[in-house]
Amino acid sequence: MNITIKVNGKLETHPAEPRTLLVDFLRDSCGLTGTRSGCDTSQCGCCTVLLDGEAIKSCSRLAVQTVGHEVTTIEGLSAGDADHLHPVQKAFTECHALQCGYCTSGMIMSCVDLLNKNPNPSDEEIALGLEGNICRCTGYLNIIQAVRVASKEISARSAA
Repeated sequence: MNITIKVNGKLETHPAEPRTLLVDFLRDSCGLTGTRSGCDTSQCGCCTVLLDGEAIKSCSRLAVQTVGHEVTTIEGLSAGDADHLHPVQKAFTECHALQCGYCTSGMIMSCVDLLNKNPNPSDEEIALGLEGNICRCTGYLNIIQAVRVASKEISARSAA
């Protein structure tokens, strides 16, 4: 069967079995490899994407469940333009909030969701907002700093 999903503002139609996970549809059918599958148990958060603006783990959602909804992946945040990164992507780079990079796309998508809901979170709120995302390299301090920096950037853009 063919499945049509709006991904990063574009309709994507590809053949897929009803049991195809969203993460596999995005990677294998759409060629969007920024979304990763890290644990296959929805524990690590590497596969986090936005579904209608809300962070979800794409390894625990069937692709057919997203028909009629909008999915945003890491590639959709900056529309593939490295000169115009989303403030969270930019802050992760500036604050050295990534090392191996495996968890980074899911971590960034969770941070975007957090800042959409709470544009000025405390450190405790950042930690709670990142619950369900595991980074085995950074120790989280630089990630929390990146969220703070992105929060200031987003607030400055909103004020302008």
